[in-house]
Amino acid sequence: MWKAKLFLRAALGLLAVGFPALASAVECRDISHDGNSYTICEVDAAREELRLFLRDGDGAIYGSFPAVEQGIGQKLSFGMNAGMYHTDRSPVGLYIEHGRQERGLITSEGPGNFGLLPNGVFCISEGKARVIETLRFARQEPTCRSATQSGPMLVIDGALHPRFLPDSTSRYVRNGVGSSADGTRVVFAISNNAVTFHQFGTLFRDVLKTPNALYFDGSISRLYAPALRRHDAGFPMGPIVGVIAPD
Repeated sequence: MWKAKLFLRAALGLLAVGFPALASAVECRDISHDGNSYTICEVDAAREELRLFLRDGDGAIYGSFPAVEQGIGQKLSFGMNAGMYHTDRSPVGLYIEHGRQERGLITSEGPGNFGLLPNGVFCISEGKARVIETLRFARQEPTCRSATQSGPMLVIDGALHPRFLPDSTSRYVRNGVGSSADGTRVVFAISNNAVTFHQFGTLFRDVLKTPNALYFDGSISRLYAPALRRHDAGFPMGPIVGVIAPD
């Protein structure tokens, strides 16, 4: 009898080694860089359902993470504001959701952070999501299931935006997204204290190692990360990016 029990324990041990439990493909954690605090959420775009959310079935803008969950009837394992918007909360630049385009691509220079060229597009397609500089996006015309345009770019092909100054005094809470070259690794970040563009850009370039990264917004930046028991509140948002939690 004891030999049978030993055999069973050994077999279970082999199964545990051969078939490890699947780790979550969304990982959120707090990190520090250059004296500043950040919360980052890494997403495996090949495994997770990464989506953009703007309007409910009646055309009303969601504006909050709970409204998204209620509207789609599913929970989010992660959420963040995803691009600049007008006072009516409609997107400033290109916005595509589930193949439907609401706003076209803007390639011209303009006022504010959005128009601080180069800016870029966060493009979600099947099994990947990439940050693409706007003029490159216009030339290549990639197929995006969903897309949101914002600006400025934080990192372009491994280099910081040329207008970022190390001695800048403009500091805000900021959030953005970076992607690996193949688009399977996507990293979202939000600062937990006010930072400059230069400081925020170096986070993506030097720590997160994403060759391309895009600024989403400042001041109104918000994160929803249930695993960290974090749910930032504030004024209603425009576009929202999120990951559908597994059933």
